[in-house]
Amino acid sequence: MPTQTTAAAPPDRPAAPSTNATRRRVALASFVGTTVEYYDFYLYATASALVFAPTFFPSVTPAVGVIASFATYGVGFVARPLGGIVAGHLGDRIGRKKLLVASLVLMGVASTLIGVIPPAATIGVGAVVALVVLRLLQGIAAGAEWGGSALLSVEHAPEPHRGLFGAFTQMGSAGGMLLATGVFTLVRTLLGEDTFLAWGWRLPFLFSAVIVAVGLVIRLGVQDAPVFQELRASGRVERYPVWQAIRQHPRAILVTAGLRLVQPALYSILTTYSLTYLLAKRGEEGSAAGLQAVLVISAVSLVSTPFWGWLSDRVGRRVLTISSAVGTAVLIWPFFAFLDAGPLVLLPLVALVGMSVFHDSIYGPQAAWFAEQFPTGRRYSGMSLGYQIGSIFSVGLTPLLAAVFVQVGGGSPWILCAYLGVYAVLTIVAAVYAVDPVAARRRAAGRGAAGAAGTAGARGTRVSR
Repeated sequence: MPTQTTAAAPPDRPAAPSTNATRRRVALASFVGTTVEYYDFYLYATASALVFAPTFFPSVTPAVGVIASFATYGVGFVARPLGGIVAGHLGDRIGRKKLLVASLVLMGVASTLIGVIPPAATIGVGAVVALVVLRLLQGIAAGAEWGGSALLSVEHAPEPHRGLFGAFTQMGSAGGMLLATGVFTLVRTLLGEDTFLAWGWRLPFLFSAVIVAVGLVIRLGVQDAPVFQELRASGRVERYPVWQAIRQHPRAILVTAGLRLVQPALYSILTTYSLTYLLAKRGEEGSAAGLQAVLVISAVSLVSTPFWGWLSDRVGRRVLTISSAVGTAVLIWPFFAFLDAGPLVLLPLVALVGMSVFHDSIYGPQAAWFAEQFPTGRRYSGMSLGYQIGSIFSVGLTPLLAAVFVQVGGGSPWILCAYLGVYAVLTIVAAVYAVDPVAARRRAAGRGAAGAAGTAGARGTRVSR
């Protein structure tokens, strides 16, 4: 079975490589900016699991309200490819940084406005319409964000360390979830359950305006990588980079989308749907334990994510992804058995295995691996498109499908577990066909060492004679 795409990206040779100080500044900007973006995006996920059903869908049963709430959550992922297409086109033409600044502002405005939407009891269906529109804007901003942030860190990095530097963008996901869950938990604890459900949930959304301002200050201090600046200076910028990516690299786009299936689906289950599942199965105690577990696993991911990025620079991206996809397909079954009856005090430890081992080992290297599937002039477009298409079917639909699957299964999660197994198989297939430059370098080094040993052996034989 072939292991490389038909259009591998050529090596980047910038005229003036980034300095170590520049790389550190870019890594920090990627982490902080992505943390701010994902704070806003994941804030909606937590609110969907705990708040939006009674606030915006009070006239339906709780089960239907949860499904409707997760449906609005999924709308954001439907909009992400649009953000990826627009940002990819402009980012491959005018630069990565400008699009990142615009996406951060858009996300902040949309999230802050969600915090002031009147409830359905006050303005009726208009509340749901406003919620959906603002979630669409969040989706467009998130679709524009990831590709540009990943490219800033990866394109500034030296080739042997792309996995590690790219992981700083990936760390923003854990940072955003940690911040969102932490603020939600703090407000909920300080105000009490009734006040929190009445109006307190709005405070974390209003806080978005503050942290977006911080993110902008940091992000405005970085520049595009020399490799992209050189491309623009040479006049070789694509006129229609999105179309060229689709036409020239369809297989790379499909591979990228396939690699985005099992990992985001697992993330949605661990950080979003499990909160709803625990609330239904074990009440407020289960929900509170779930929030605490999300805090723990998000904090540890700040360390485990760069570790897996670093390791992928040494052993290759493919082997980590395939191993973890297999582990996810097998262990999701006992995970739900634990949610049903396991001691809640051990929930953070159980969730930690799922997140820090099986999720982060796939997610940590993704920024570098996806960038390596495309040439510089079509990279933002190609990787954003594949990333966001995969996200629709994985993280975007999983909470909604999970609620439906458990309902259809009579309260049992067996359909959901089988669904995750299918995604694991598709991710493994994508990993087999993806370009893995690290693995290729290791094979080439092995052949070179073997050739050198053979030559030395032959010379030794001639000398002994």
